[in-house]
Amino acid sequence: MATHQIAQLPLVKAPLKARMRRNRLRVLLFLAPGLVGFTVFLIYPLVMTVWLSFTNSNMISQAQFVGLRNYRYLLDGDPLIWHAVRNTAWLVVIMVPAQVLFALGVAMVTARLKAGASLFRTLFYLPALAPPVAATVAFVCMFNPNSGPVNRILGLLGIHGPLWFNSPDWSKPALTLLALWGSGTMMVIFLAALLEVPAELYEAAELDGAGPWHRFRYVTLPTISPVVLFATVTGVIAGLQYFTQAMVASQVANGNIQPAPGYPDGSTLTFPQQLYIAGFNQFHAGYACALAVVLFVVAMAFTVVLLRRASGFDIEESPR
Repeated sequence: MATHQIAQLPLVKAPLKARMRRNRLRVLLFLAPGLVGFTVFLIYPLVMTVWLSFTNSNMISQAQFVGLRNYRYLLDGDPLIWHAVRNTAWLVVIMVPAQVLFALGVAMVTARLKAGASLFRTLFYLPALAPPVAATVAFVCMFNPNSGPVNRILGLLGIHGPLWFNSPDWSKPALTLLALWGSGTMMVIFLAALLEVPAELYEAAELDGAGPWHRFRYVTLPTISPVVLFATVTGVIAGLQYFTQAMVASQVANGNIQPAPGYPDGSTLTFPQQLYIAGFNQFHAGYACALAVVLFVVAMAFTVVLLRRASGFDIEESPR
C-alpha cells in the first residue's frame, strides 16, 4: 500500500508544477506590455543617455568615446553653466517654498468658507488649466512695463512699477508670481487633505486651550505632513526641470526675437535651458546627455534627502 502511494506522488506533483508554470506564464503575459514599455521608454533611454554622456556625439555621425571630457567641460569649461545653476537654485529655494505655502494658505482659506466655497475653489483652480505657453505669454503682456495693466494700477496707487520680465532683478520674482498664479493643482491636493483632518482633533485641542496657531502646528500640520512632503518633492523636481515658462518669457519679453540665453542678461537661464541649447542649438548631444545625467542625479539626491529627513522626523516624533 505504501509503495503504491509513493509511486503515485510524482504523478501528483507533475500536474502541480505544470499549473504553476502556466500561472507564471500567464502573469508574465499580463505584465508584458508594462515591462516592454518600461524597458523601451525608460531603461533603454536612461542607459543610452549615460553612455552618450561619455562620447562626442552630434546624433548624426558615429559617436566617439571621450571619457570624462564632457563632465570636465561642465565643471570648468562652459561659461554659462554656473549662471544656469544659480538661477535654478534660486527657483528651487525661493519659488518652490513660496508655491507650497501659497497653495496651503489658499486651501486653508477655501476650506473654511461656508458660502460660495465651490465658486472660489473653481476660480483658484482655473489658472492651473491654462497651457504653460499661453499663461506665460499672457503674464508677460500683463506685466509689460510700458503698456501692461499691472504697472498702470501701480501707477494709480503712486507706485513706480519695475520692469518685471525686462529686468534682471525682477525676472525671477515675476516667474515666481506666475508659479503662484498657476498653483491650483497643488491647492486642490492640500484642500482634500485639510478636509480629511478629523474634527475631533480640533475640538480636543480647543478644550485644551490651543489657539489657531497651536491647532495648525500640532493638529493640522502633522496630519497633512505626507501631503506637504509630496508637494515639496514634486515641487523641487519641477523646479529643477523648470524650462517652458522661462524660455517663453525670455523670448516674448525680448520682442519674440531670438534672444541671448536667459534674457534679460541671463537672469532666466535655467539648467534645462542650457541642456536644450547644448543638444538642439549647438548639436553637442554628448554634452547635453552629461547635463541630463547630472540633473537626474541631483533630482534623485534631493528626493532621497527629503524622504529620509521626513521619515527620520516621523520616527523621532512617533514615541510622543
